[in-house]
Amino acid sequence: MLLVALAGCSGKQHAEMANAGAAGAVASPEGAALAYEHEVDIQLDAAQIGPRVKQISEACQSSRFGDCAVLQVGQQGGEYPSGSIRVRIAPKGVEPMIGLAGQGGDVASRNTQAEDLAQQVADTALTKARLQKEHERLLAYQDDKGIKVADLLVITQRLSEIEAGLEQANKDAANQRRRIDTQLLTLRFQTPAGQRSRSEIGEALGDFGATVTSSVAFVIRAVAALLPVTLVLWLLGWVGLKLWRRRRRASSMP
Repeated sequence: MLLVALAGCSGKQHAEMANAGAAGAVASPEGAALAYEHEVDIQLDAAQIGPRVKQISEACQSSRFGDCAVLQVGQQGGEYPSGSIRVRIAPKGVEPMIGLAGQGGDVASRNTQAEDLAQQVADTALTKARLQKEHERLLAYQDDKGIKVADLLVITQRLSEIEAGLEQANKDAANQRRRIDTQLLTLRFQTPAGQRSRSEIGEALGDFGATVTSSVAFVIRAVAALLPVTLVLWLLGWVGLKLWRRRRRASSMP
C-alpha cells in the first residue's frame, strides 16, 4: 500500500511539473521580435523510436497542440537506432510536444536560444516604405501626358524593378513574422547508454569469428611478407660470420 501511495504521489508530481512547463512556455515578449529555437535530446527504448517519431509527426500535422508544420523527419536503424524530427510550432505547443516526445523516456539535454530580429524587421519595413513612396511618385510621372517616350520607358523599367523589390520585401517580412510568431523545435531520439553498451557487446560477440579470421589472415600475410627479408638477412649474417671466423683464424696463425 505504501508503494502504491508513493507511486501515485510521484505520478501526480510528474503531471504537475509537465503542466507547469506547458504554462511556462517561452514566448516572445510584447513588442519584441525574438525567434526562438529549441533542441531536445531524448533517450528512448529502441523499439519506441520509430513509432514515437511518427506520433510526433501526426500530432503536428493534425495541429494537436496548435499551428504546426513538419520541416524534417529522419530515422536510422541498425545496431544503434535513432530518429529526429524538426517542426515549427506555435509557442504554446512547444512544451506539450516535448512532453509527448519524452513519454516513457528521459530528456538527456535541452537547449533554447533566441535570435533578435528587431533590426531585420525594421530594415525590411524601411525598405518597403521607401519603395512604396518611389512607386507612387513614378506612377504620378507616368500619368503626365507631356512625358517623353524615352522617359516613359525608363520609368516603366524602374517601376518593374520596384515591384520586384516590394515582392521580395513582403516575402522577407512574412518570413520574419513567421519566425517570431512560431518556434523551431528539433527533437532527437537515441537509445539509452545501457542499450548501446549491450548492443556493442552483442556486436562484438557476433563479430568474434570474423575478427579471429582477420587476425590470423593478417599474421599469415605478415609472415609471408617478412620471410624473404628474414632469409636474406640470415644468409648475410651467416656469410659475415664465416668470413669473420676465417679472418680471425688467419690472424691467430704464427
